[in-house]
Amino acid sequence: MSDRLAVLPQYLLPKQALTIFAGKVANAKAGRVTTGLIRWFVGKYQVNMAEAADPDIHSYDSFNAFFTRALRPDARPLAAAALICPVDGAVSQFGPIVEGQIFQAKGHRYSATALVGGDSQLAAQYHDGSFATIYLSPRDYHRIHMPCDGRLTRMIYVPGTLFSVNPTTARGVPGVFARNERVVCVFESENGPFILTLVGATIVGSMSTVWHGMVNPPRTKEVRVWSYLDQNIVLKQGEEMGRFLLGSTVVMLFPKNPLQFNPAWIPTSAVRMGEMMARH
Repeated sequence: MSDRLAVLPQYLLPKQALTIFAGKVANAKAGRVTTGLIRWFVGKYQVNMAEAADPDIHSYDSFNAFFTRALRPDARPLAAAALICPVDGAVSQFGPIVEGQIFQAKGHRYSATALVGGDSQLAAQYHDGSFATIYLSPRDYHRIHMPCDGRLTRMIYVPGTLFSVNPTTARGVPGVFARNERVVCVFESENGPFILTLVGATIVGSMSTVWHGMVNPPRTKEVRVWSYLDQNIVLKQGEEMGRFLLGSTVVMLFPKNPLQFNPAWIPTSAVRMGEMMARH
């Protein structure tokens, strides 16, 4: 079956209603029912609870508390690199931004302007720069960390649809990362600006950041922008910057500076938070 045919049902599904329902289930504190759901999930997806700061599934009062669990302090050592991988997951794509276009999958590209919600001036800073897209599967650790030291300057909530973001959908739905609901976080670093985008998906109940808390819900039809130029919000490399409540994808943009990505990275390869992503 072709990828385009495989994703056709997603166009018909009530994706937002499913997402709202999933969010309510994930937030429910239902005692033994919640523990049973967590136990099933751990078994189905082979989640490594030995890495968790609290490996006891009975200690989580909701599925979301389990899903956004912290890891042991020694579980993800940080590489000595200019840019480290911000999440556990699998490489979707990475490489150059060509004439403002980001490669999604064979036959599919989307614009940096569309990704950041239509702000062409912001996108222009990444013209002919570099990007990296990483997919988080259900079994992965779902906190997002800083790839380098950065000072937050802006956050943009971009409304959108809620397609799945798994590899089949990336190959079958044109521009899916610029169509789905997303939170665009803009930082300044000693090597220039960079963007870390949290992309929502079907049944991703919400996305949150450490400086704002829950960004969605509420889900609005308008782009929302927060400026932090008058604040000094600085996060160090490896610090948590946000989290997904259920899985999704991160897309990072870097300006036109020579970047040497990790030579071990190839599309679909597994990556872990803290490993080398790139050097300047």
